[in-house]
Amino acid sequence: MDRPPYLRPVDAADEQETPTSLVSKVIHGIRTMIRSEGLRVGDPLPSEGAIGEQLGVSRAVVREAYRSMSALRLIDVGNGRRARVAAVDDEVLALVMDHGVQTDQVSIQQILDVRRTIEMRTVGLAALRRTEREAREIVALAAAMRADFLDTDKVMEHDIAFHETIARASRNPMFALLVGSFHVVTRQTWRIGWAARETDAERYDSVAGHEAIAAAIQAGNRPEAEAQMAAHFDNTVKVLLASGIN
Repeated sequence: MDRPPYLRPVDAADEQETPTSLVSKVIHGIRTMIRSEGLRVGDPLPSEGAIGEQLGVSRAVVREAYRSMSALRLIDVGNGRRARVAAVDDEVLALVMDHGVQTDQVSIQQILDVRRTIEMRTVGLAALRRTEREAREIVALAAAMRADFLDTDKVMEHDIAFHETIARASRNPMFALLVGSFHVVTRQTWRIGWAARETDAERYDSVAGHEAIAAAIQAGNRPEAEAQMAAHFDNTVKVLLASGIN
């Protein structure tokens, strides 16, 4: 019986290529198999031995392919169990974004520009689509920022969770993935922006802005939610520019 194209052995000439090239071919074959077989999150993949036999490569090559795919969060590989299709994860995108900042390929202001564009959309959708439970959670996170005002780290974590919860409430998983990926860079700049607000009154104004966003979402008022989110990001950009972050 003919094997599907994605499970056909590599050509003899491929065996002369570098291991990395072979690994890439195996990764491509596995990804094609996942798509062609209609596998979903949590579904098991063939064993390393089975894949190696089907593709005509060594187990070591398949093992390296599985490791690479695991590092990219495409599959889950656990000790003593079969590799499985993984759920999408914002951590890989977060690391790529952080790498871009650290190597001067992208600036904080450019990231904020993208964030503003995305979160103007997520907040509008959240105002229309959020569940009552999500609305209460968003309001509670804004309230927690005020309650924990004297603990900077707690306020930061509440703030990050606030924006991520809004993204999930948009009911678009891509927005949740993108907003979730901002957290690494946010944790590097948030304290600078908080400290750059010279008085507690200015910091409370920032908290009040989050409360206004939450109230608009809870009320289902899309225009107000978008207006408050725009004001929040415009103020954040202004503060970070004043502190020297560009």
